Amino acid sequence: MERAVRYSKKREAILTTIQGTKCHPSAEWIYQRLKPCHPDLSLGTVYRNLTFFLEHGLVQRVGTVQGQERFDAIVTPHSHFVCDCCGSILDLPEINSDAGLDQAVSQQYGLAVQRHKLTFYGLCPSCTNQQNNNKEEPLS
Repeated sequence: MERAVRYSKKREAILTTIQGTKCHPSAEWIYQRLKPCHPDLSLGTVYRNLTFFLEHGLVQRVGTVQGQERFDAIVTPHSHFVCDCCGSILDLPEINSDAGLDQAVSQQYGLAVQRHKLTFYGLCPSCTNQQNNNKEEPLS
């Protein structure tokens, strides 16, 4: 028997914060944003609620970036790009999830692949520009 989930202003605030950003936040980022309005909020509460949201399909894990687990409120299948320099994460909704890849991997390795995540890594436009500008500056 599943127990009823109680309504919580903090839980609502945490979910609203995740849904209201495109930055793929960490628990610490969420905590820092909400602490001024919710002085009794603890980082543990943020982590417990993230676990709850994951279990109920309300958010997904993107992965660990610069030592922090990052989350996404968009739970429909889509790809991501992670900048190796600044750690920004971008959604790539136009990159189609190829079901044929699941089938090919299943057949080749004798697995029952049900899904996959596709993440690209490199430099975002801002970091690329910064790197190019640094190359162009003459040494004194």
